[in-house]
Amino acid sequence: MAASYLARGRNEEAVFELFIRSLPPQRAFLLFAGLQPALGLLLSLSFGEPELAYLRSLGYPEALLNHLAGWRFRGSVEAVPEGTVVFAGEPLLRVTAPRIDGQLLETVLLNQIVFQTAVASKAARVVLAAGGGAAGRGEAVVDFSPRRDHGVDAALKVARAAWIAGAGGTSNLAAAARYGIPAVGTMAHSYVLSFPSELEAFCAFLEDNPREAVLLVDTYDPLQGVRNAIEASRRTGVPLHGIRIDSGDLLALSREARRLLDEAGLQATRIVASGDLEERQIARLLAAGAPIDSFGVGTELGVSRDVPVLPGVYKLVAQRRGEGWQAVAKRSVDKETVGGVKEVVRVERDGAFVEDLVVGAAERERALGVAGRGERRRPLLRPYIKDGKPLYAEGLEEIRRRARRELERLPKELRELKEPAPTYPVRFSAALVGAGQPA
Repeated sequence: MAASYLARGRNEEAVFELFIRSLPPQRAFLLFAGLQPALGLLLSLSFGEPELAYLRSLGYPEALLNHLAGWRFRGSVEAVPEGTVVFAGEPLLRVTAPRIDGQLLETVLLNQIVFQTAVASKAARVVLAAGGGAAGRGEAVVDFSPRRDHGVDAALKVARAAWIAGAGGTSNLAAAARYGIPAVGTMAHSYVLSFPSELEAFCAFLEDNPREAVLLVDTYDPLQGVRNAIEASRRTGVPLHGIRIDSGDLLALSREARRLLDEAGLQATRIVASGDLEERQIARLLAAGAPIDSFGVGTELGVSRDVPVLPGVYKLVAQRRGEGWQAVAKRSVDKETVGGVKEVVRVERDGAFVEDLVVGAAERERALGVAGRGERRRPLLRPYIKDGKPLYAEGLEEIRRRARRELERLPKELRELKEPAPTYPVRFSAALVGAGQPA
């Protein structure tokens, strides 16, 4: 496509928008993630001699190779800030650039943003479940996913996305080191199996890890494991920071474990649960009064098992025609798009989201200026890159704080784990609907 655009003089300025086409029935909202890594990658893209040689071997014309030899992204990017709650149909990121530049970014932007948004959205649901529908108990959730993630790169992205959503830490040391996330871990069944008895294993682990050691108690019999953990702490004199239960009836086992710990005077010892947990199980356990202090969430989080992929798309929506813009849109059945450069205005009332308005760029100020009594309106898209130069970058803590504020402002019914999920109103302006109709 780039070679053809170049040959036919069609490398004029164009606008592409990235959005999620529709929400799965299991999702009432999404948490936008992956923007900062995507922007960093975008600004570093170039074509070196090995890439150009490969393209030449495939028969691409020298005119294109010469164009790519000095290529850097020189366009502009506006986007919704990471950590913002978003919905289907809304532009999450907009690229304004020469057509070839915008076209070359399609796959890499979708690759970076859609997966991380899917995982952050899953993690947000887990965090809300751990908080009984509130956003404030994320420290009770730990990312245990690296063993099941789809590759090392995915594991790093999962840890980052979960941290943005409010998780309290990760078992992924590489991610902890890279992003400054608290590293959280316990022990494996293999450690217990490496000793003649469970009690000996526990004593050894406490002696060698006297700071905040958590013992895995279900290698054999979970309740006997709790008794052995208590005895190991007594013999070694090392405080028992926590126990972890990784299988079985977590409600019954956690209750009995709590009783045994309390009778031994270990009221401060925490109970950690793990083992294919997800948000609905966590919500049920807490609603039943399970005395579980934190949850290690692995497979379900790392691959977002119930919604492993989002229908993210990146579409041409407008192209330069003389001094103005021509809106363009797809009309194919079930894959229609809305043409024209768009803005998103969020309407809030009494500290909660009410609706989102998707309007044409020319309508933005008018949409912002008609707030009613007690109402707040704010634009969601903001500039991040201008003419190939970064305007600013956000730190992970700033993104994480934003995500918590956003989750707190979600209407209560959207924070609950209902299926099918309730629908949040997203209204497109009349001026946008029909934009890009063929002449």
